[in-house]
Amino acid sequence: MAHADSVPRRPRLLWEQHCCLPLERHADVGELVRYRRPGGSFVSVNVGYVPHSAEDVTGLIRSWRERIAADDRLRPAESVGDVEAAGRDGNVAVAFDLEDSGPLAGRLERVRRFYELGVRTMLPSYNNRNAAGGGCLDAVDEGLTAYGRALVREMNAVGMVVDGSHCGARTGLDMCEVSEQPVIYSHSCMRSLWDHPRNITDEQAKECAATGGVVGITGVGIFLGPNDASVDALVRHIDYAVELVGPEHVGVSTDYPFDHADFNAMLEQSPELFPDSYTRWGPIDFLPPEGLLTVEDALTARGYPDSAVTAILGGNFHRVAAQVWQ
Repeated sequence: MAHADSVPRRPRLLWEQHCCLPLERHADVGELVRYRRPGGSFVSVNVGYVPHSAEDVTGLIRSWRERIAADDRLRPAESVGDVEAAGRDGNVAVAFDLEDSGPLAGRLERVRRFYELGVRTMLPSYNNRNAAGGGCLDAVDEGLTAYGRALVREMNAVGMVVDGSHCGARTGLDMCEVSEQPVIYSHSCMRSLWDHPRNITDEQAKECAATGGVVGITGVGIFLGPNDASVDALVRHIDYAVELVGPEHVGVSTDYPFDHADFNAMLEQSPELFPDSYTRWGPIDFLPPEGLLTVEDALTARGYPDSAVTAILGGNFHRVAAQVWQ
């Protein structure tokens, strides 16, 4: 009989908790195949934020879902079982997220409607205060509003994961207090390591972990350091977060925009629309899917045990989905 150590390890699932296709119905969903790897992948794709109406989001999802279902390399992720099936087949499971609760237009019943369309994660607020709570770029964050608290409770009831990325620190802490399910920071780095307003404090990370949640370290250069979108920079933030909250509460989530050239062109043409913390380094660098695929080896090379690598690469976000999704 072979020794247990000689049994080949099943390839790990990669869980990319947030990336961005162009927010257009004709966007090329085939770009998501860049995440394909042995062991399979899950990818959550943004389908709207502040400027978008419920109709915008619904139309976008319907168009994308049709083409995702028609591509035999991709698989719509209605359930955790769909993610696991994609893992067995070495394909990419796809669900959606909303980067702001604005498309709800105050109608909590739309949480369930969007969930039924495949939205599995939502941020109550995006950078600046809205009806739900404060943003990370606000001078003062007064926390979740009464509506924001009702929104978190409705997301819990429906099975949608509550996400604190882009929110203000007080609002994020309030989310962790109100939510009866794990809260995540899908794409946020560590502020103690790099002081950027989009990054989260140690207190936010600890309270997130206390809910059973996960901090997804993101691959945006200006959040990792002085526009450093390298795997080494990503792993430095992983190291810090693991030391702070343990490997069972850390994940990866690049926030990679497939239309980054267009974004950087807008940044150059209209710098007044962005704070200095976004513009001071010129065009923003992003860790692409191909870079994310090397994180597994980088963690192993740094001496992380197999169980921790599996957890960080995808196991932790998988655990949260298994607990929250309905």
